[in-house]
Amino acid sequence: MPVARCIPAGRSSCWTAPEVLQSASCASNSAEAELADYMVQKFGEDKRDAMSGEACTSEDESSQDDQVQYDVDDLEMVKTIGTGTFGRVVLCRHQGRPLALKVLAMVDVIRLKQVEHVRNEISVLKEVKHPFVVNMLWSGRDEARVYMVLEFVAGGELFSYLRSAGRFPGPTSCFYAAEIVCALEYLHAKHIVYRDLKPENLLLDGQGHLKITDFGFSKKLTDRTWTLCGTPEYLAPEIIQSKGHNKAVDWWALGVLIYEMLAGFPPFFDDNPFGIYEKILGGRIEWPKHMDPIAKDLVKKLLVADRTKRLGNMRQGAEDVKRHRWFKLVEWPLVPKRALQPPIRPRIKTPCDPSCFDDYPETDWRSQPPLPPDQLALFQDF
Repeated sequence: MPVARCIPAGRSSCWTAPEVLQSASCASNSAEAELADYMVQKFGEDKRDAMSGEACTSEDESSQDDQVQYDVDDLEMVKTIGTGTFGRVVLCRHQGRPLALKVLAMVDVIRLKQVEHVRNEISVLKEVKHPFVVNMLWSGRDEARVYMVLEFVAGGELFSYLRSAGRFPGPTSCFYAAEIVCALEYLHAKHIVYRDLKPENLLLDGQGHLKITDFGFSKKLTDRTWTLCGTPEYLAPEIIQSKGHNKAVDWWALGVLIYEMLAGFPPFFDDNPFGIYEKILGGRIEWPKHMDPIAKDLVKKLLVADRTKRLGNMRQGAEDVKRHRWFKLVEWPLVPKRALQPPIRPRIKTPCDPSCFDDYPETDWRSQPPLPPDQLALFQDF
């Protein structure tokens, strides 16, 4: 299979400006068929059994985080670890603790018509606390910028590991899918639809567990929404057709993600976004010969065009997904406790190690002039 058909580089969300992403480039040296040997060589530990292991210590510090008020001037800036169309993510320290500071330039947020998306992101992140979500510790603004203080997730993007490995074996894909299922179940119980699931938005923490990041397209809803947003390869048919959509789009995206982890490329791919949309609406999928038939059955049930028949969106919700045969070895009560041993353990030297992130030019982002009063009023409730 040509390398060019593997995961598209630089893939970004469509129609609206892509949010700041914490880009990573930790993994190196591919091993397409067997990730286990690659992990031993790269990380010096045998992670062959993704479905068992000793309990990990949770990094959840929500009880103390809720009491902390941050002042940007008190943060020690270390390094820019991600940039986007209207902002950047900066690794910083507060009283010795590593944090990620998301800085959004208000003038660019307005220019790109992203005020409502940023408002939704902050609103959603204020409400969620979950082991598989990059939790927000504080948000605020001045007269030129919006700030979010987030957990620093040191291991970088799952995308980088997948791109280097070529594709993941079944147990590795199953491990990550299980953690995502738990995260989606939690978000959907709060009537939150995520809408931007993809490997680039999945970070690995120091122990190798997933954290979903970038909630710029997330939204709290009780019925349907009509906003056209997301990443072309991951869009559900109802989004493309502007029929109105709900949490079912996240289960469709999970099907695309599982396929991509197992195959090394997405099920609907074209050089042109409109070509991708045609393939999604056509519903024809080419299945790699090596793909396990049980995994194929799960993906088929997630990639059902009729959302009323889509796995995860029926009466039993996430339980239907959990009960699928592909997850038969997963001990579900242990998943949210982070008690299963991750298949990949990033090599992190210190808690504040930025080595899993690309290098970005440092700019004086504090020098931006304040907004005029009429524009600043748009951010009054931030």
